[in-house]
Amino acid sequence: MDTPAPMDTPPGDTPDDAALAREVTTREVDGLVELLEPPSDPRLHNPDLDPTGLSQRTWGAFNMATLWVGMAVCIPTYMLAATLVQSGMVWWQAMLAILLGNVIVLVPMVLNAHAGTRYGIPFPVFARASFGVHGSHVPSLARAVVACGWFGIQTYIGGEAISQTIGAIWPGWLELGGGARLLDLTFPSWACFALFWAVNVFFVWRGHESIKWLESLAAPFLILVGLVLLAWAARRGGGLGTVLESSSALVQSKGETGWAWLLAVFLPGVTAMVGFWATLSLNIPDFTRYCRSQRDQLLGQALGLPLTMVLFSFIGVAVTSATLVIYGEAIWDPVVLVTRLAKETGSAPLAALSTLALAVATLSTNIAANIVGPANSISNAFPRRISFRVGGLIAAVVGVALCPWLLLGQYVGWLLSYSGLLGAVGGVLIADYMLLRRARLDLAGLYRVDGPYHYSGGFNPAALIATAVGIGVVLLGKVVPGLKFLFDGAWFSGALTSLGLYLLLMRGKVPTR
Repeated sequence: MDTPAPMDTPPGDTPDDAALAREVTTREVDGLVELLEPPSDPRLHNPDLDPTGLSQRTWGAFNMATLWVGMAVCIPTYMLAATLVQSGMVWWQAMLAILLGNVIVLVPMVLNAHAGTRYGIPFPVFARASFGVHGSHVPSLARAVVACGWFGIQTYIGGEAISQTIGAIWPGWLELGGGARLLDLTFPSWACFALFWAVNVFFVWRGHESIKWLESLAAPFLILVGLVLLAWAARRGGGLGTVLESSSALVQSKGETGWAWLLAVFLPGVTAMVGFWATLSLNIPDFTRYCRSQRDQLLGQALGLPLTMVLFSFIGVAVTSATLVIYGEAIWDPVVLVTRLAKETGSAPLAALSTLALAVATLSTNIAANIVGPANSISNAFPRRISFRVGGLIAAVVGVALCPWLLLGQYVGWLLSYSGLLGAVGGVLIADYMLLRRARLDLAGLYRVDGPYHYSGGFNPAALIATAVGIGVVLLGKVVPGLKFLFDGAWFSGALTSLGLYLLLMRGKVPTR
């Protein structure tokens, strides 16, 4: 049965005639709200930003789970345990940090996803409720810049996988260009980078259904490849037990024990794991707006995210430990490992299969995690001129221009730094939607400049102040040695500070029309 969607009205207040008129522009069916009339203000909408209709919400739990498998199975995930082990953890401590971090980030992921599923809105539109119809550009574009950086890194990794595997079959390939470098990349690296970049752009240009198809196809293939790699490591390394025992040689302990170890090693490790998907915990509505129900988005994410991250990270540390036994050295980079295997066997089919697996793993992550969000954010900033497709193309170009592969060595430090920024934004979103509004939005009002989310000139000062203070608290831990734990726990510090301050600043205030 269709019922009017609840309005953003203070308890005890009676909606005025204008509010009642707006109320009938939406209907609610089984907890999903649909806009009956398309938005009309060109400053705030275009077809890509408009809420999805009920008939467009076709993603089930399987699609959400495969989305996460496709995103989680990638080279950076494979190498995650390396950063934790090298920081002073044994393999099982690294797995615990990865599991804990992903269970924690699953909470804001599911909470923010709720708005996407219920109202069919992308992240930039969702952010209008708390930051204002114009203020939403602040968190939206901040998240976009981070994603563009990740896009560049992932495209570089995918290109290198292709280039190195070609070099394993045809050694002369790597000599093309005479070793000359441009922005630290050789000609073969640039050629494969450009090829892989073009493949990414192709899927973005085809739209969300092609992304859904790619993730559904990639997920079972990638899991199979990972399990085969684990079986190879166990067989060649003398059994899984022997392999894991040898992993102790990978630990680079700094001597901390007890509480000092928890604060100096484990807490930063967990924070880095939260930061790994802190971006998606914000813009997850970009995907859940296509879900059929809250159960589908919740179950799909719960099955697809933590388990896949732990499994593939475990495969990474187990295979690397096996390389210690087999080759006498630790090979953390899977590109280097498959290149070495291809050279040893001289098998072109093996090299081709390895390249395909690495490329699919990187492609499925890159498109979903690093292009969809920026594409919507850029489109939201210029809705009259820029569509999702054009926004995706711009994001792909920016990802190259940032040259983020030069930052790859500062991997965990970067995760810690931006997790504080994204945590502060996430704290505001959750406080506003779940605690202040109790998951009720004026859907039509999100697309009106003069609606309930206008605040002050289109900006909500409370959201901007809370976010800035949350980031400031994180940075305080960077400059004051005695407060270092604030930076080591950047996401937690930023999120809790901004959440609490936002509720304080909004206390007694209900969004006005």
